[in-house]
Amino acid sequence: MPNQSSLPNLGEEDCTKMIVDYLTSPNRAPTTFPSYGYDLYLPNVMREWLRARGFPYPDDEPRLPDISPQFYSAAWELCRRGILRPGVKAYGEQSTRDGAGGNGYSVTPFGRQWLSESNREMFVPTEPGRFSEMIAPFGPIFGSSFQQRANEAIRCYGAHAYLACCVMCGASAESILLHLAIAKDGNEQRVLNKYRAANGRRTLENLIIGQQRDAIKQDFEVSFSLLKYWRDEAAHGRKSDITENEAYTSLALLLRCAQFARDNQQILTAQER
Repeated sequence: MPNQSSLPNLGEEDCTKMIVDYLTSPNRAPTTFPSYGYDLYLPNVMREWLRARGFPYPDDEPRLPDISPQFYSAAWELCRRGILRPGVKAYGEQSTRDGAGGNGYSVTPFGRQWLSESNREMFVPTEPGRFSEMIAPFGPIFGSSFQQRANEAIRCYGAHAYLACCVMCGASAESILLHLAIAKDGNEQRVLNKYRAANGRRTLENLIIGQQRDAIKQDFEVSFSLLKYWRDEAAHGRKSDITENEAYTSLALLLRCAQFARDNQQILTAQER
């Protein structure tokens, strides 16, 4: 029998994914304990996790208090996003004091749609999760404007607002562009005036990479072009075809864009002679 110290670290994002998997798995094995009147009786998910790690009932009981805070936080985050709500499924269903104390949840109408659209193999962590942890190191480099928009992007993705997600990824990339241009020009107000003028974004791009070697130009275009396209596409009034695939890819591209800008900042912002 494994001991307590052999349990792997468990984060809120891990728990969120397990809850989503539990709610969407069509072939879920029956649990030892009932769900009472709830769509989600949270101890059942906790027990499944412990059972998979060699702690079947009743050996799992002493370990539930140690892992429960992360699961409670994950369930509350899903409530905050409108996917779950506390309480029984419908009037007259069996409620329990334990369930009312934080263990019983039901899926909202929006949540049913969200779960039906969820791709469990392509799960993107949500704020305040791993994506924010990955983005956080770039905040001090590119500023609060970048970090705010990047975190808005992941919130939009979590709400299945894929068009808005792409818009915010594009806005985050433009925050990086402004940072690089200001660092290279040395005059923030002059750069902002250029940015606000007609074709401002292209003007700043030319400022940054106009005299760079071809390899840097190509990497810059790869990092920024698709985010720029999706933001422009979203700005038009016509119906957009942006879906989860584009939104997911835009998040990955935003990380790549930030990494490229950080790794090449000295080259991109060097004063031209």
